[in-house]
Amino acid sequence: MTSSARQADGRQKRSERRLLGISFPAFILCVLLLPLVFPALAQENKVAKVGFIGIRPDAAKYSAKFILHELQKLGYIEGQAFTFEYRSADNQLDRLPAIVDELIRLKLNVLITAATRELVVATKATKDLPLVSLNLGDPVASGLVQSLARPGGNITGFTPLSVELTSKRLELLKETVPGVSQAAVLVHPLPTSADTWKQSWKDSQVVATRLGLEIRSFEINAENELTGTFKKILNARTNGLVVTLSPLINSLQRKIVEFAMIHQVPAIYPRWDFAESGGLMSYGADRNEPYARVAVMVDKILKGANPADLPVEQATKFELIINLKAAKQIALTIPPNVLARADRVIR
Repeated sequence: MTSSARQADGRQKRSERRLLGISFPAFILCVLLLPLVFPALAQENKVAKVGFIGIRPDAAKYSAKFILHELQKLGYIEGQAFTFEYRSADNQLDRLPAIVDELIRLKLNVLITAATRELVVATKATKDLPLVSLNLGDPVASGLVQSLARPGGNITGFTPLSVELTSKRLELLKETVPGVSQAAVLVHPLPTSADTWKQSWKDSQVVATRLGLEIRSFEINAENELTGTFKKILNARTNGLVVTLSPLINSLQRKIVEFAMIHQVPAIYPRWDFAESGGLMSYGADRNEPYARVAVMVDKILKGANPADLPVEQATKFELIINLKAAKQIALTIPPNVLARADRVIR
């Protein structure tokens, strides 16, 4: 090797030693600091766990299907970005605590509940796991959240404003069946929503007076009271029925729909599934809006948001569904102007 070649080789080796001497410790330091500087990268490969619980198996399956659909639209691929743990109580309320405990043991990142009953059970089991509900009812009055804008705690979700729509349902019933003169309003009074119902009833009375309607509320507090309440409605000679929404009334929807059809009482219901179960018509929050809004909340929580800071969202879209099969069974012709406004017609 020539002298110049030996000198060049020496310079290269000294350069390599300097590179190793300086860069290797720096490289180690960077590796150690990486999770602190870029925490998002440290969590990149972590698979989130999202849970869902409902009482009624048919409704729960429907809800779970659309929540998954909305999460997929946000870029979540089941089995890759997240896993989805679905549970139903199969209409057995006493099973809820055990199912909630089972889901909590799975170390979920967030638990979605179909409605208030499931949520209340979950709140008794955990104050740490983020809870998001598809139907919060009247969450402030019930004490579930501090306010709609800032829920506080570990709860947020969506409220369909069902009770508040009673007066609108009266208007639609009268417009659909002009001959209605006395309407019964079926209600399950809940202490937690007493103030909301009181104001809604006042609004309904004002609307009823304007429409020339006489209205009367009929309460039901348990399933075994349903037959007696039906008899009272018939004895009052009512020729129209407005049904409000509650977990109890929802669980009895088929019996309520059957009563109205058997006795040929035109009725308007608070949610789409009543019409699909054979009811004459329904008016309430758009069926798909809760899933889209809740999916966005779940997305935010999985990205680090605190449910205490996520406002409770209220319904902004509403749908009118008319069941022409049911109308035919009670020999009722739906006015063309009402039919034209329907978001969906069941033929």
